[in-house]
Amino acid sequence: MTDQSISTLGIGNPLDLMDRPSPETGPSGKPIVRTEQGVITEGSKVTWDRKAIFWSLPQPLLVAGSVLLAAAMVINEWGGEYYRVWTLLVAVSSTPVLLIAERFWAKKKSWLLKPDEMAEDVFWMASGGLLWAPIISDLYRTPVSEGFRALRDMSPLQIEFQPTTVLGLIGAMLIIRFTSSFFYYWLHRIQHESLFWWRMHATHHHLTKMSAMRGNRTHPFEYLALGLGTPIALALMGASDDVFIVSAAFGMWNGKFNHANLPMVSMPVWDWFFATAQQHHCHHALERRQADSNYGCDIIFWDRVFGTYCGDAEVGPAGAGKGVRLSIKDQLMLALYSDERLKSL
Repeated sequence: MTDQSISTLGIGNPLDLMDRPSPETGPSGKPIVRTEQGVITEGSKVTWDRKAIFWSLPQPLLVAGSVLLAAAMVINEWGGEYYRVWTLLVAVSSTPVLLIAERFWAKKKSWLLKPDEMAEDVFWMASGGLLWAPIISDLYRTPVSEGFRALRDMSPLQIEFQPTTVLGLIGAMLIIRFTSSFFYYWLHRIQHESLFWWRMHATHHHLTKMSAMRGNRTHPFEYLALGLGTPIALALMGASDDVFIVSAAFGMWNGKFNHANLPMVSMPVWDWFFATAQQHHCHHALERRQADSNYGCDIIFWDRVFGTYCGDAEVGPAGAGKGVRLSIKDQLMLALYSDERLKSL
């Protein structure tokens, strides 16, 4: 992101106020990335060898496969009267599958989670599950699921997405995802460019390790700004429960991949539209130039349109501020701390 793009919004950048140094550049003028292993890369682009080709395949194949499977299960009601529960299992299976993969093919050994860190992430995952699972299944209800249905019933847009075919479900999901991601992009970007809004987003960026379990680390206040965006868009556009199920499969698999500690490489063409792990690791980097980029967590298209895309293949340490692990208390209190306290962490 350029200083000019920041000034056009008329707001300051909280990362400027945290005294982060300007990025180093090499002889060619390209930015230098210092990794935790002490390796310095200039330009940091992918070298397309067999390993890179191999690691470009799992994310698009498994994300697209989970979406196709979820849509087929819904249309054909595989699993009988509990078919929605089975499709929910397809979505949430992303976490255990990728956690096991991390143990065998970790991108960084230093990012492997310890038992106490995994227990902490279970807390954040459970809070997210209690909010969103009721929209997908009929096992129980919450104010969120009831609000979703009420908003859909009273939507003033007079639009309905009620497809009855596999391709129709996938197409409806993509239309709504690309539409809602436009608003998500700007809300997310403003959180990075305004200290007031950064305080509720900082919890998610104080991650010093990347892992498939970490995508749910979101402050309760942030659910009001970012987390509810897609469900609201789905409701206003008259999306059926089935469309939401397919959207959840896409969001969970892609989101878990993007936070996973795996040496993923962005597949060309796919990464023009859909966010990838390589791109999202840049967004979680301690290096400000990388952190202020790739705001689309599922759809990267708008970053390319508005000039905030970063395609670096290498990242250094992850985190924000001083780059140290925070307690759960601090993570929950970040939104309420004073400006000075917030900038000191």
